[in-house]
Amino acid sequence: MKHRLLSGLMALILVLGLAPGALAAPPAEAEAAQVLAALDIMVGDENGDLALDRTITRAEFTKMTVAASTSRDTVGDTVAVKPYPDVPQTHWAAPYVKAAVDLGLVQGDLYGNFNPDQKITLAEGVTMVLRLLGYTDNDFTGVWPAGQMAQYRALDLDEGVTCGQSENMTRRDALYLFYNLMVTKNKSGVYHLNVLEPTLNLVNAAGELDRVALINSAMEGPVVASANWQDALPFHASTATVYRNSKGATLGSIQEQDVLYWSKSMRTVWAYSDKATGTLEALSPSASAPTSVTVAGKTYAIETTSAAYALSDLGSYAVGDQVTLLLGRNGGVAALGEAPSEGALIYGVITKVENLPYDDGNNSTYTARTVTVAATDGSSYRYQCSEKSLEEGDLVQVITGDSQVQVKRLSTAKLTGKVNSDGTKLGSYVLADDVQIIDTYESRTPIRVYPSRLAGVELTGSMVRYYALNSAGEISHLILDDVTGDLHQYGIITDVNEVNVSLPTGGFQISSAYTYDVGGQELMFGSDSKIYNLKTGPCQVKMDSDTNVERLYNLNERKLDSVSVGGNFAVGTDRRQYALSEQVVVYVYDKGEYLRSSLSKVTEGDYALTGWYDKSESAGGRIRVIVAR
Repeated sequence: MKHRLLSGLMALILVLGLAPGALAAPPAEAEAAQVLAALDIMVGDENGDLALDRTITRAEFTKMTVAASTSRDTVGDTVAVKPYPDVPQTHWAAPYVKAAVDLGLVQGDLYGNFNPDQKITLAEGVTMVLRLLGYTDNDFTGVWPAGQMAQYRALDLDEGVTCGQSENMTRRDALYLFYNLMVTKNKSGVYHLNVLEPTLNLVNAAGELDRVALINSAMEGPVVASANWQDALPFHASTATVYRNSKGATLGSIQEQDVLYWSKSMRTVWAYSDKATGTLEALSPSASAPTSVTVAGKTYAIETTSAAYALSDLGSYAVGDQVTLLLGRNGGVAALGEAPSEGALIYGVITKVENLPYDDGNNSTYTARTVTVAATDGSSYRYQCSEKSLEEGDLVQVITGDSQVQVKRLSTAKLTGKVNSDGTKLGSYVLADDVQIIDTYESRTPIRVYPSRLAGVELTGSMVRYYALNSAGEISHLILDDVTGDLHQYGIITDVNEVNVSLPTGGFQISSAYTYDVGGQELMFGSDSKIYNLKTGPCQVKMDSDTNVERLYNLNERKLDSVSVGGNFAVGTDRRQYALSEQVVVYVYDKGEYLRSSLSKVTEGDYALTGWYDKSESAGGRIRVIVAR
């Protein structure tokens, strides 16, 4: 079918507050409504109500048709002459009816009237939409509307439309008809939406509509939330749909210094609260015209001209100053903010300690002891720190204030309990909506973990290294110790050579050598004094740093009946579902060799499937390797 939505940008779609797109027709009603709202073709009343069950008049449909035409931005508020005897200049739809007449989209009745308040039939609406696509009455033979209705069905314009050709259309029918129009090729072979937005290529060659790019084009801003920020919106904020940090929210959840974007036609506000506080280390390419800024060792693109001015040599900041960057939806600098009076808190793990040179702001440099912190937000930051006792691997809290940065070592704060099935609680503690979690192991660079990954996991012993609570008593930061297993690599041991023999002179000769495959690369691991009692087959390559292998482990076997490519789960021969790793590795075993493959390929073939997991799901494990035979 033609009406599909791109799925490759789901992370960004969540940022926009969008639901995943359907891959079959008809499109979901909410998706169709969102697209037409972004295009300002169909919008609700002051409360956002689309009244989809109500029938639609000829005047209303004509307005939508003009809004879906290339003249949509040229319609004025008034007209000099009335377009029809029954559409006076004072009629609210007169400008749209006049535009439709000029475009050749509408005709009056036998008496020369337009009948603006009359309900429109499907056949009438289809005729107008086909004219938008470049078809004329001369393109159809026979009695109207037989040819038009046949073309309507041939173009798949009927998906989701339920009324018959002579029946009055509802606004829901119009919703689907105009959505279908957007992903339909015109008489010249160009998708209609690409005619309306020729520079954006919103519908690709496969007929897939890129909702993310469309809504980006409808989005305005940013502004920074401060006193009376709602006055900056071109609509009443009280009626807006609100998202904050990718989640549905309320108007009251927006805080001062949030960065805001909005869409008037969608009556939607998106708020983002990410900030970065630290020492302003560099401006690039120059202080006179900066396009990026480095703060606490991390470089950010500058998103707005106002932020560029504030950071330039014309503004009020200079290299070496403490600054707070307010970050927009793309992670760029939208504005400069005030540092929190109590200081900004960052929790994380030190991954590097070194001496680095810094610009002193006077065309000279100085050297300072510097720590790099892998923070719970998934980013790495760099701070000058004179405390010589801090080492790599230390848990730290970073407090960034107006004029200084404090890096303090943290003692372990253990916590045990089970994460509930929807990833919102750990034991008796609620996980904050914006909880930050990382998983760590030895000197490996920590990885960001989201609550859904921990759903159902029982955290025991020392699996939690540290946790912090917000003012509501919710867990706001969580540092784990190798809970997910996602820090390690997974592959196949292809050859085992273990030696454990007694020597004539006494003692033993003990050694081991293992050949294994990870990502299609043949690698070696072994010891001159130890054997690991391994066998050929799927394995975990346990990493104690980003480059060093600590040791190999064989994985545990589970017979599988089937695998869901899209759902990230497998069904065992015991009829139970088992979660797959997002990076599950697939091999086909053929004639004594393991050949790299993919889920899509092995699920299409006639294979016996075996899954191999590192530990139980309740301990954070997943099926890491699938072997097809």
